[in-house]
Amino acid sequence: MKDLIQTGDWKGEKHVPVIEIQGTPEKGKPVTIEVSVGKEILHPNTTVHHISWIEVYFLPDGEKFPQLIGKYEFSSHGAGVRGADTGGIYTEPIVITTFKTEKPGKIFALSFCNIHGLWGGEAELRF
Repeated sequence: MKDLIQTGDWKGEKHVPVIEIQGTPEKGKPVTIEVSVGKEILHPNTTVHHISWIEVYFLPDGEKFPQLIGKYEFSSHGAGVRGADTGGIYTEPIVITTFKTEKPGKIFALSFCNIHGLWGGEAELRF
C-alpha cells in the first residue's frame, strides 16, 4: 500500500495534505490540528476534479500501529446545479480536529483526489 501513497513538497504540490498543529501541545491536554489540501497552491474543487476524503492518524512514539483519529468525507461536489461547475455547493478539503495523547509521536494524513489518487503528509507532535 505504501507504494501507492504519493508525497511531495506541499509548497509546490496541490495534493499533499498539510498538517498544522495549533498552539503549543501539552502532554495529556487536547491537541487541535488543521489538515488541508491545497495550502499554497489551491486544488481544484469542481464536479470533475476534487478531494473526496481525508483520513488522520496518530502513531505514538514506541508504538507499532497508528490510531485512526478520524475520516472526513467531502460529499458536495456541485450539488444544486445539474452538470455545472459553478453555482453549486462545494465542500472544501479542510479538517479541524482535536485529540488527547500522553505521548509524542507522528501525525499522518491521507487525502484522495478523484483523478490523481492517494496522497500523504506527516508532522511531528512534540511536547
